[in-house]
Amino acid sequence: MNQRYRKTIIAGNWKMNKTPSETRALIDELKTLINRVKWCDIVLCVPFVNIPAAIKATKGFRVAIAAQNMHYEKSGAYTGEISAAMLAELGVKYVIIGHSERRQYFGETDTTVNLKVRAALEAGLRPIVCVGESLTQREQGVTLEQIRMQVKIALGGVEGTSVKRVVIAYEPIWAIGTGKTATADQAEEVCGWIRDCIREIYGARVARAVTIQYGGSMNAGNAHELLSKLDVDGGLIGGASLKAAEFAAIVNAANQ
Repeated sequence: MNQRYRKTIIAGNWKMNKTPSETRALIDELKTLINRVKWCDIVLCVPFVNIPAAIKATKGFRVAIAAQNMHYEKSGAYTGEISAAMLAELGVKYVIIGHSERRQYFGETDTTVNLKVRAALEAGLRPIVCVGESLTQREQGVTLEQIRMQVKIALGGVEGTSVKRVVIAYEPIWAIGTGKTATADQAEEVCGWIRDCIREIYGARVARAVTIQYGGSMNAGNAHELLSKLDVDGGLIGGASLKAAEFAAIVNAANQ
């Protein structure tokens, strides 16, 4: 983390878990475990149906609510989809875009990621843009090329002043939900590549200001080591975010 230039962000991605009543209960439990947060922002990325309950439960609690997806159009015949304006009016502050599960199961592409990033920024939301490589890509030595392509396409047409509001989450696909984790050095290496890519496009000042998270099975046991790296500015937490004590421990590691 480099708290001199950018904010550390710990975001919990609940995925398709928890009902509205369970959402309230988990947030109430978090309130008892997370007291004073000085050095990092906390974000809870909840299912669409839980957003109103989450926003109500976090009133007066320094936690922002995020959606896990959105459509890039403002309105139209897109049954089952949600627009950025709808999320913003509810009080949502962040939105995950391009998660590997969306890419794998629902046909998300680099092109649609870019459209969503631009739509989110226009609506005043902060996109958390996910990039990452498969195990095959890592073994074939093309991780850098894959990450650079995803970052460049995702940020296409985005002005430098807006890029500072974008969060990039590096999620090695081979480490999501598998219990495997990139070493702290591997995470730092790729997060550094991402910052270098942003620097090439927008310059050093913008690159220093962008928060880059690690999103591959960060937990209470490895959070401190991962967050000690200069270019790892937080985490996009999956399974551990559903356990109040473990998520609080990660927040505490980031708050040192």
